[in-house]
Amino acid sequence: MDEHAFSSSVIQRIVTAAARFSSFRDATDAVQMTGVHISENQVRRLAHEVGRELIAARDQKVVEHRRRQLEPRTAVVPEAVVVEIDGGRIRTRAADAGPGVHQAQNKEDKVACLATLSGPAFAADPCPEPPESFRCPRRVQRLVQLMKGSAGEAAAQENPDEPTPPVPLVGESEGSERWSPKRLVRTCVASLETSASFGPMMGAEAQERHFYEAPRRAFVADGSAYNWSIHRGYFGTFEPIVDFLHAVCYVFSSATAVSADETSGWSQYLVWMRACWQGRVGDVLTELDHWQERLGESPPGEAQTAEERRDPRRVVAQARSYLGNNRDRMAYPRYRREGLPTTSSLVESLVGEVNARVKSKQKHWNRPAGAESILQLRAAVLSQDDRMSRFFAERPGCPFRKRDTLCHESEDVPAQTAA
Repeated sequence: MDEHAFSSSVIQRIVTAAARFSSFRDATDAVQMTGVHISENQVRRLAHEVGRELIAARDQKVVEHRRRQLEPRTAVVPEAVVVEIDGGRIRTRAADAGPGVHQAQNKEDKVACLATLSGPAFAADPCPEPPESFRCPRRVQRLVQLMKGSAGEAAAQENPDEPTPPVPLVGESEGSERWSPKRLVRTCVASLETSASFGPMMGAEAQERHFYEAPRRAFVADGSAYNWSIHRGYFGTFEPIVDFLHAVCYVFSSATAVSADETSGWSQYLVWMRACWQGRVGDVLTELDHWQERLGESPPGEAQTAEERRDPRRVVAQARSYLGNNRDRMAYPRYRREGLPTTSSLVESLVGEVNARVKSKQKHWNRPAGAESILQLRAAVLSQDDRMSRFFAERPGCPFRKRDTLCHESEDVPAQTAA
């Protein structure tokens, strides 16, 4: 076969491999094993070309959504849906700056999971007491270390761009089958764009899947302000739910900070965690207010050292702020009765799957086009709606032609060979 002209089906196989495998090199090896003769550079250029086409198609849907012209791509209205959002950081470099890595930056990527759900609603809270996993010291301490640093605070990491280990699904393993909704079909939206641009992308995806017509709708995220600006702007009719796991981290950290020893700290954590689980966040805030009065106000400015971050005054103030700002999104007994999720475990898992392709010490994606195009490819193959097949079915016949302008900004450099 002429290496400069491939059929649409072959291009689809090449691009899908580039999105699924952890590097272009591995993707090239896999494609070559099927009898297609192609170089790693060609796989990279073709992947970024299709990635740019996916960006253009996505942006067109956003325009149609804003004009109220976007038609749903399915006739089925789901019974229950959830939208979850999270993010991370990936390494980028300046484009068109010559060989090597120039002006390296860690850029925030945003990832959204939109899933249809299956499960009943209940007349009463189906799980009024916290699961055993939230009462296991080892598992809770591990959760806090992974999500907020070893002391439970939002500690600065030495390598913030490194992949974060998967967060254990505390509270999801035992007993949750009785009430947790089951995920049916998941789709993914991912981008380096700002929240002002990412919200419309999420809205367009929800519109195409009839999410706004679903009888039960939830929006789950942590307490970051930009998450809730997206909720207000595009998902205001969805039940706002703050991820319970993040609340657990703040409760554990503050209980540890105000207690004289580990035993009393654990006992205090159990009381406050149970109150949050049962929707009595106001009780926890009242006690934290008393502790703040006793300890004194938090020192001004940002904490610079681990010792400053562990200052009980600062830890209690952070917990008061987080729980106070989000108390209206923490009615967990009602969410469980309505058969809605109370953690963002779906998007946490999805972020890990995205990172498996886009993050490593050897990968510096060209900023912004190279990073954005690979995120679109990865999101497409992680979505469970055959969108890659649909995209290629609608894509005009366009043989891959080797030319200097195809994707010059994504050319190979030694520091990027593993991408």
